[in-house]
Amino acid sequence: MRTSLLSLLLFIMLSMNSFAQETILQDAFLEKWQHSAQYLLELAARIPDDSLNYRPTERQMSVQEQLLHIRANMLWLGNTYFNPEGMEVPDSKSVPANKAELLDMLEESFTVVNTLVAQANTAALAEKVEFFAGPKTRLQIMNLLQDHVTHHRGQLIVYLNLMNIEPPRYSGW
Repeated sequence: MRTSLLSLLLFIMLSMNSFAQETILQDAFLEKWQHSAQYLLELAARIPDDSLNYRPTERQMSVQEQLLHIRANMLWLGNTYFNPEGMEVPDSKSVPANKAELLDMLEESFTVVNTLVAQANTAALAEKVEFFAGPKTRLQIMNLLQDHVTHHRGQLIVYLNLMNIEPPRYSGW
């Protein structure tokens, strides 16, 4: 009896530890994702309304194109790889009428991805999915979501500096 009880207790502890290890990845992503949203929105808010079409060179995206590209990528990856329930996701091709609407659309997109990743089954993070760069796990897709935002946000920081606008202080976590 004592051996069975110890075995059961050990099984429960190992199961809880395994569950905790699985959710720590999602929790870490969601915390970083929320801070990433705040940082990008603060950065975008510093851009003057009349500078949304600014581009350092002809071959680069404008400020607005960068922000809409970030948004479209978030919605595409979130909807494609984390939306098994068919949650309604905003149209990624919408064009805002003004800067305030653009900021609202960006914030909404961060919220949508946050909701989709938060409700994802943690076991599904290890599942491989088809991706244009070859099979990837959903965990890798989560990393790509963050990395893509960071990449384009970095480009926007350069744009701000070229416009002689001080970017917001870096927020890593």
